[in-house]
Amino acid sequence: MSKLVSMIVPTYNQAQYLGACLDSIWFQDYPNLEIIVVNDCSPDKTAEVIDEFAESVGVEEVSFASYFDEDKDEIVRTVHPRYRTEGRTLKVLHNDKNMGSTRTYNRGFQAATGDYCTYIASDDICHPQMVSELAAPLNADEADFTYSDMFVFDDQGRILREFKVPDYSFKNSFENWYLCGVSKLYRRNLHDKLGWYDNDYLANDHELYLRFALDGVRFKHVPKTLYSVRTHDGREINVHSSSNWAKLLEESKFLVRKARAAKKNGEVR
Repeated sequence: MSKLVSMIVPTYNQAQYLGACLDSIWFQDYPNLEIIVVNDCSPDKTAEVIDEFAESVGVEEVSFASYFDEDKDEIVRTVHPRYRTEGRTLKVLHNDKNMGSTRTYNRGFQAATGDYCTYIASDDICHPQMVSELAAPLNADEADFTYSDMFVFDDQGRILREFKVPDYSFKNSFENWYLCGVSKLYRRNLHDKLGWYDNDYLANDHELYLRFALDGVRFKHVPKTLYSVRTHDGREINVHSSSNWAKLLEESKFLVRKARAAKKNGEVR
């Protein structure tokens, strides 16, 4: 049986995009997924989108033209469920108050039971082979953390650029700049060993994955475009507001300096 993969979807005020994000996860070609949606007390229609999705996956049907009956001069349609249910579980968590992005991530991961895990920004899109491609090196014990290339796209679905990240080395991914971790999958037990996302950081993934790297976690780049990141141009809010984004970049500069110092001091395994 395939390893269970937990996919955490933290969300705040992304009702416009959340349904498409959840569909892109549900329709992965990987057979065994646990999807955990954590709504950070969104004041928009996020809760309604989640409720509608949860209901649809159990009951909604679609059809396709499958046979022409000449005797009746009738085109027969085959009806089938819109969503597969085998190999899929959906957990929904609603924060009682707004906890902020990092605490919301952590609440989702702490509810996860999979062998592997990741989080997906609720306005992004996973390509259908993302999980299976990223899980393969983990299954083969070639890595503990895998990551891939991605598209950057806009609200019209236009691809603005293809972002090909470098093959892994500590220098490429942490000393030069933070270049891994948007489209990613890793062993859940790394949290048991090395902790959760740090609540003091906006650059929470950068900080945690540097912590992983300094402890000798094996990273592997899968050179395929498996994920689409929605641009925040024109909607610079929350983490992407000008003040928060400036803080995040300062944190990342600090973490790059920390990586360079660790390498210089012989602390990199």
